[in-house]
Amino acid sequence: MSDLHARMAARVGDLTAAVVARCAVEVPFYAALPRRTLQVEVARSIAAVHALWLRVLRDVGAEDPMSPGDLTRLIEWSARRAEERVPLEAVMAAYLVGADVWWQKLTEVAEPGELAGAGGKLLACLHAALPAVVLAHQNAQEDIHSEDKRVRRALLGALLAGRPYEELADVARVVVVGEHEVVAFAFESDPPTRLVQSSLDAFTGIHVLMDHVAWIALLPGRSDVPGLVARLENDVGQPVRAAAAHSSAPAAISSAAEEAGRVLDLVRRLGRPPGCYRLDDVLLEHQLARPGDGLVQLAAKLDPLEEHPYLLETLRVFVERGLNRRQSALELCVHRNTLDYRLQRVSALTGLDLAVPAQARLIQAALVARDLARPTDHHGITGQPGSAGTAESR
Repeated sequence: MSDLHARMAARVGDLTAAVVARCAVEVPFYAALPRRTLQVEVARSIAAVHALWLRVLRDVGAEDPMSPGDLTRLIEWSARRAEERVPLEAVMAAYLVGADVWWQKLTEVAEPGELAGAGGKLLACLHAALPAVVLAHQNAQEDIHSEDKRVRRALLGALLAGRPYEELADVARVVVVGEHEVVAFAFESDPPTRLVQSSLDAFTGIHVLMDHVAWIALLPGRSDVPGLVARLENDVGQPVRAAAAHSSAPAAISSAAEEAGRVLDLVRRLGRPPGCYRLDDVLLEHQLARPGDGLVQLAAKLDPLEEHPYLLETLRVFVERGLNRRQSALELCVHRNTLDYRLQRVSALTGLDLAVPAQARLIQAALVARDLARPTDHHGITGQPGSAGTAESR
């Protein structure tokens, strides 16, 4: 098959140009490359592969279509393409385009008795090369992704801690400018990190910087955080509590992260339902959470109700329903008269009258102080079905 080798070798330049032209039209990645890159760097890689195929045509008696050295070179090239961020699908498409162009030229220059053998060698080359190319590319991508993740974690850590971040941003190829939303998440049970990351990336349309240990994410601009939380709940299949804080500039990300963390801690300690919260949503609670004798004394206002849990339950529902008697009675499944009786008992035991606005506000604050004094995983009592009947028997 040496004559065929010579005939194909004489046309390698034309073959390479034809493959480059087709890749520029048929493969989106190559279509987006500058013309010079296509004609120089891409053409050089394609010519190198053609050189391997030519050697296969020349070595008529070789048992294997490609030598270990040939495969080593292919693996090295594939790893280099991965490091250059060439997508694997683009690499595979280029190989197939090259094989198609090669086969078309073979049908033009090969004698009838040569074509079957040449075609068989081409298929054997593809059979040996493509699995090695895929494996090498994937291994290189895994190494790159691991390094990318490390750099992005370092970048996020620097931003959250208020340390210099510019060099890390350059290495990670991440633009950190303008406004951001810093969001801290709490899950009932830790979901798969990849699922959370994919959900955030899909919602925002970019790769979101996220700490998968602390569950804190950095979203660009003024993102729709409530919408993101709703999407995330659906994707992970469990309720999600989130606290968001706005950062007007990268330098303010650290303070925003601290604020989001404090808000989320309050939300969890107070047993607030799943959803998205900001500081404005827990402003009173945030102020009351400051430790001191005043907080202890405020929580003690409700100590007389300790032995009457049904009264505490009634009071909590009444406060959460904005002191609305009708809604409170409906939620507690009791008659309005029963509700009024219980509220009178609360006033008698605590000495605080809910009909007096100043004292009603004091009772609301006392409930918050009481919740803050409980363990973090306490979610409060919210009038469960069946509890009303038990309460009335006391």
